[in-house]
Amino acid sequence: MKKNIFAVLLLLIAFSAVTFGELIKHRDTEEVAVSSGNIKWVDFSVTKSALSDALALSLKSHETENPLAFSDILAYASAKCYGEYKNYKSSVLTPLAEGKVSLDEMSAENSLLRYYREAYGAAVGGLVGPYTSVTTLEDGSVVEEEKYGLRAFSPIASGYYYTAYDDFGASRSYGYKRSHLGHDMLGSVGTPIIAVESGTVEACGWNQYGGWRIGIRSFDGMRYYYYAHLRKDHPYNDIYEGKIVNAGEVIGYLGMTGYSAKENTNNINVPHLHFGLELIFEPEQKDGYNQIWIDVYALTQFLSGNKSSVVKNEGSGEYYAKTVYVYPETPD
Repeated sequence: MKKNIFAVLLLLIAFSAVTFGELIKHRDTEEVAVSSGNIKWVDFSVTKSALSDALALSLKSHETENPLAFSDILAYASAKCYGEYKNYKSSVLTPLAEGKVSLDEMSAENSLLRYYREAYGAAVGGLVGPYTSVTTLEDGSVVEEEKYGLRAFSPIASGYYYTAYDDFGASRSYGYKRSHLGHDMLGSVGTPIIAVESGTVEACGWNQYGGWRIGIRSFDGMRYYYYAHLRKDHPYNDIYEGKIVNAGEVIGYLGMTGYSAKENTNNINVPHLHFGLELIFEPEQKDGYNQIWIDVYALTQFLSGNKSSVVKNEGSGEYYAKTVYVYPETPD
């Protein structure tokens, strides 16, 4: 009970710094911005089962008069259980599923729900929606299909085994003592790494902590995906800053580079992908002192149900996705 109360107090403190403005959504352009104050901390403690339940309910409601956003469903669940998912049950969503509650009406009176709606809107707001599935067949022909649903992939390609545990916040000491602000996915060197969500490459190249790494920003600007410790000598698949990538696309290869000021050095003991997700509510948060990284362990478990199938080009040796998802907001 004390732990629950403490968690709620932290959420309310974080929320007290936020002065909510109008939620501005430019659905007819590539930009989606949130006009608000500055959220300084996000508790993303959802479970795989809660994510799965939210997706199912969101898809079921999509064709009704009252469609429910994936992120809003998660926000409702989190507000109802005060962010404590140990005793989560799908029945907590029943009133929402049956149309007995209005999220907008509840938000007007419930500051915790307002906090979660904005925080989770940033964390997973772009993962469910419309997209075009583009599949390249063996004969080179392309099949396109308009769809609505989960439009994000696991960062590990289909057919490649990996192990993982929830290591967010674990201690790291290389360079300086710090907390691990990501999730390590242990696999084999050369495993194809996948773009989880469509976006723009903002960073690639060498970093002494992450080795060869890639940073991709979502089109709404609120999510920054960080992929690190990529393969020595051949870390990328046609990646450069400013490139637009589609969800499902092969962007690089798992390795063990990093922990060295010397470029292209293997100094990581175990091959793995460091996968991180930073939330950005204000431009200065991106590289500032108030960075917000969330625990993505449950999210990677959830996304493991949608892996990108890849094929090797024997001529170049590169791997390519059989199917990618193109978003309607993808810039031309």
